[in-house]
Amino acid sequence: MKVQTHSAPCSVRPCPRPTPCLSGSEGSLPGARGWPGGAMAHLHYKYSLLSSAAEEYHKRPLPLQLDYAPLGVFAVLEVQRELQRPWTPMSCLRRPKVYSFIFGLTIIFFIMASYVLSSERKGLLLTPSPYHADSSLNLGTLPFNFSSNKDHGHITQVLHQILSKVEFSPRKLPDLRMLVHSEPHMFSVIPRHFLPDVKNPCWYEQLSGNVSADPYRRNLYSLYSRQSRATFQYLRSSFRKHLLFRDGKFFRIRCLPYFYIIGQPKCGTTDLYDRLRLHPDVRVTALKEPHWWTRKRFGIIRPSDGLHARYPVEDYLDLFDLPAHQIQDRLLANSSGSSNQANIIIGEASASTMWDNNAWAYFCDNATEGEPPFLIQDFIHALQPEARFIAILRDPVERLYSDYLYFGMANKSSEDFHEKVWESVQLFDACLQDFSMRACVYNSSLNNAMSVRLHVGLYVVYVLDWLSVFGRDQLLVLRLEDHAADRTLSMHRVFQFLSLRSLSEQKEAEITKRPASNTRRLSDKNLGPMLPLTREILSDFYGPFNRKLAAVLQDDSFLWDTHSKPASRNG
Repeated sequence: MKVQTHSAPCSVRPCPRPTPCLSGSEGSLPGARGWPGGAMAHLHYKYSLLSSAAEEYHKRPLPLQLDYAPLGVFAVLEVQRELQRPWTPMSCLRRPKVYSFIFGLTIIFFIMASYVLSSERKGLLLTPSPYHADSSLNLGTLPFNFSSNKDHGHITQVLHQILSKVEFSPRKLPDLRMLVHSEPHMFSVIPRHFLPDVKNPCWYEQLSGNVSADPYRRNLYSLYSRQSRATFQYLRSSFRKHLLFRDGKFFRIRCLPYFYIIGQPKCGTTDLYDRLRLHPDVRVTALKEPHWWTRKRFGIIRPSDGLHARYPVEDYLDLFDLPAHQIQDRLLANSSGSSNQANIIIGEASASTMWDNNAWAYFCDNATEGEPPFLIQDFIHALQPEARFIAILRDPVERLYSDYLYFGMANKSSEDFHEKVWESVQLFDACLQDFSMRACVYNSSLNNAMSVRLHVGLYVVYVLDWLSVFGRDQLLVLRLEDHAADRTLSMHRVFQFLSLRSLSEQKEAEITKRPASNTRRLSDKNLGPMLPLTREILSDFYGPFNRKLAAVLQDDSFLWDTHSKPASRNG
């Protein structure tokens, strides 16, 4: 495949890299192969578990390039401190009153502002993305106001404008050097080659420093939840037992996932994850959705919460230590003459991996005409060209309503959903007036402005972009409707795709007959279906994207047309 670069390279802010403590050396572990000229995978990479540089890397904030446009009243609150005055009884009486008065004015102001922003969004006042302060698409400058005209003729006109601009042009692929330059630390930690006698991508990493220290004390995932804290507590107790000692040096085994469940949200990823983890040769993380590739490595916990400390790649790799230890146990048993094969594979299931590239603007300025110069899959492909991916989809119309019901706050109703859909369709139409479809699909400002996640249902855009770097045989695309109708057939397709061994009837029944996971809440079911007009708008909006998806996958069932017949399934 020919690799192309952008004609206008972006301004790259490379991630910081911890300073290695010792110079590199090669190891001599049996069955290991590494970079060219070495006998083992990446043994020249060393770092101290007590390194101050590594600690500094955890604490280093995400750099942002900010423009110097005037800021509004919400942007900056400047506090000036007066000189300390002598204490008097009158000052104690005056100060609380002044503070109370200011507090009261502030509360009134925010109540009024909240009312204005929630009910009168016609001016398109947008909150900027916390990780994209210099957006290449400034929606606030578009000559556009929300239209309250909802007659059928006007709706048809807006949809026609959108569909007339739908095009599926191939994306430009980034150069490998550009990817390495943008994430040097990640590429220094993960080797080019993995252990040859293990199905899952694993390697040995040399340790230096005090090996008796807690290796997980700085891991940000360990603070994520009670379950993650319990998992890391168990890992601490077993970590030193799984260190390998060779030629006076300690090594730990490291692994990446063999497969990724990449999307989409509200399409059955949780149910697929819960069933797949029951296969005896499959291991998954205790935390279902690490969201490391799309969010955590940029310091994004929740898109609305601003930036936090960045999660380094070591924190992500720690999540796979428990199955990595099991793989090592089988590998060592094989070397001693056991017939037990190291066929365990590790899976990861973050439903944002397929579509969420909102953080791409962290790397680049306005030099790419609004389209991201690289996507999440480019980095995964550079590190794991043989990785496998599973995407489970559903009718995008139903997906959007389920997404609204699950993530929506108060005052949910079919009428409110209709208002949000119509508003989001108009926003997408406004974007397409000046920018390409891909630029609008991946634009964080637009995505944050839309009241519902309309763009997540444009499946074919994401599928085509994943197939631009990975082979068709590496991406399995399922439908939730088929999975719900025949779970046995659906799971057989997954097992075959991952080259997993056949199971006994009892074990297979345990996997396929368990109740469905993460179903719709009863309170949401009581809201009833969406309005017929809403369904008509969304069906017309998603129609051309579904037709293109069915053509790409050569399966008419992805039209989500009750009159279409599914084609033969080949992956």
